[in-house]
Amino acid sequence: MHATPTRPEITPTYRKEAERELRRFTRSWTKRDNRLASLSFFGSFAAYFFTLWLTVLAWPIWWLVVPLIVINAFAGVRLYVLQHDTGHNSLFTTKRLNTLAGHVLSAFTLTPFAVMQHNHNEHHSHLGNLDERDTTEISTMTLREWNAAGFWKRLHYRLYRSPLLMIPVGGLLTYALAYRWPKNSARIAPRQVLVHNAVLALWVFAIWLMAGGPGLVIYAGTVFAAGCIGVFLVYLQHNFEDTWWDRKPDLNPARAALQGSSALDLGWWFDLAVANITYHDIHHFNANIPSYRLRACHVALRQQYEVQTIGWLEAFRSFTLKLWDEDQERLVPFPRQRHTAPNAVSAQ
Repeated sequence: MHATPTRPEITPTYRKEAERELRRFTRSWTKRDNRLASLSFFGSFAAYFFTLWLTVLAWPIWWLVVPLIVINAFAGVRLYVLQHDTGHNSLFTTKRLNTLAGHVLSAFTLTPFAVMQHNHNEHHSHLGNLDERDTTEISTMTLREWNAAGFWKRLHYRLYRSPLLMIPVGGLLTYALAYRWPKNSARIAPRQVLVHNAVLALWVFAIWLMAGGPGLVIYAGTVFAAGCIGVFLVYLQHNFEDTWWDRKPDLNPARAALQGSSALDLGWWFDLAVANITYHDIHHFNANIPSYRLRACHVALRQQYEVQTIGWLEAFRSFTLKLWDEDQERLVPFPRQRHTAPNAVSAQ
């Protein structure tokens, strides 16, 4: 077993050698397989529709409905991860199949495909770049920016970074509302977004025809729960204590991918439920690895390298970390001592 860490920080020469070795290692896991892709695709849809049907049958027995809504929400999240794969053209073997699958999935993930693909690829391109933070899913201030900010900016950021607001409210606003006209849609694919919204409206109408008011309540519950799960995952993918940010020309994309992205060790069932998106470090390092190979790749990686993973306790603790400290190069909580913004000092 090699003792070489996956996130080398010793010398540039050492990093380049390690990166080349990791490129070779991960490249062996990039083979797409239409059989595995179809099993994941149709199996996820089967789980989604079956649990939705079971939930309607269980209505109004709340102690059955609530857990079934959660299970259906996980199936919805899994569909979202598969759509994310199609955006990278890594699910099926051809671009045409991936694009077709991405559009089919969009009505059930509430996410227009082309705009999602464009915005997410920008996120990959600018990962870890402090000068391009508008491409990240979760906004992060630096400690210096916090110390220089005024009262209202700090209050807004405190509310934004509060998990009690970010997870339930942020998920609902993002998936139910913001994705109806997402960022860059006017420039990328405005007509496609309108068609997507129309198809989504037809899907909601079909639920009402088949299950009436209870069906709409159940669907709203699954959208809400899936949004919460989605924000929980998106936050943890890049917001943890030992993550990494930098500015050009010192920004190292490989280090940003491996150290700036997390590997969540939350159990086999959780990995299955979210299509292995928990192994976000190697996904960012090599986005060509299909979701159905990510876990196996990470298991093999751990046999050869010392891989830093995040368990449940550290995952929940990560929600107490709010600011990027450029001096310590780590994510830190809000400072306990009060700092006064420069403009406030000059005004006194």
